[in-house]
Amino acid sequence: QVQLVESGGGLVQAGGSLRLSCAASGRAFSRLTMGWFRKAPGKEREFVVAMIWIPSMTDYADSVKGRFTISRDNTKDRLYLQMNSLKPEATAVYYCAAQYRVDPLGEYDYWGRGTQVTVSS
Repeated sequence: QVQLVESGGGLVQAGGSLRLSCAASGRAFSRLTMGWFRKAPGKEREFVVAMIWIPSMTDYADSVKGRFTISRDNTKDRLYLQMNSLKPEATAVYYCAAQYRVDPLGEYDYWGRGTQVTVSS
């Protein structure tokens, strides 16, 4: 089992930045494929970015390329999402997710409860 807890959300003005963090506990964080997803009000959950465990390859949604950066610290069992140049349409609950497969665009087995990000115009 893997437990995931997100933090770092909040209210920010358009153009600003936020850094989300996901603390993982359980088994072998360094072997997990990790992803960030988001769900905006009235919309379906969407993929944001993922990072596989070996090598640390990443896959970004087109809407966030160049502005969002995923990173991980395997010594701290933490995943991060640096979000720059935020736009109001980024307002959503952001979720951290994990899987033991190498299938970053596939199904994830473990999910956090999410952290709210609100971008004001």
